[in-house]
Amino acid sequence: MSPMFRSSADLFAELNRMQSLLDQAFSASGSSIRAGARGGFPVLNVGTTPTAIEVQALAPGLDLDKLDITVDRGLLVIAGERKSALPPASERTGVYANERFAGPFRRVVSLPEDADAARVEATYRDGVLRISVAKRESSLPRRIEVN
Repeated sequence: MSPMFRSSADLFAELNRMQSLLDQAFSASGSSIRAGARGGFPVLNVGTTPTAIEVQALAPGLDLDKLDITVDRGLLVIAGERKSALPPASERTGVYANERFAGPFRRVVSLPEDADAARVEATYRDGVLRISVAKRESSLPRRIEVN
């Protein structure tokens, strides 16, 4: 048999080995997939328009008093804390699954050189934080009149 082709038994053994390695890597950080991805809250969508860099953070349940948005040296930093929605632990309550992130968070977005740190707007509605960073006027296309 050519080394390029392997039997299905070899493939399944390799898949089992890889699954075991993944289980070991993520079991140390918690039992849920969210616990393994603590740095992934809030989930971000980042894009650009002709006049601005647009960031959408999908972050329901934020306390706006604990939200801090800064722009410094080309980095947009979104930091804050989300409280847990779980009832306090007692002998009458039990939690069977907890996949909703709670606690402090910090996300950093590298901004392009044409971002204008002096012109940033942020709004929060329906669990979505929208941040718009305007582009510098000098980087915008302009029409040149020919005389």
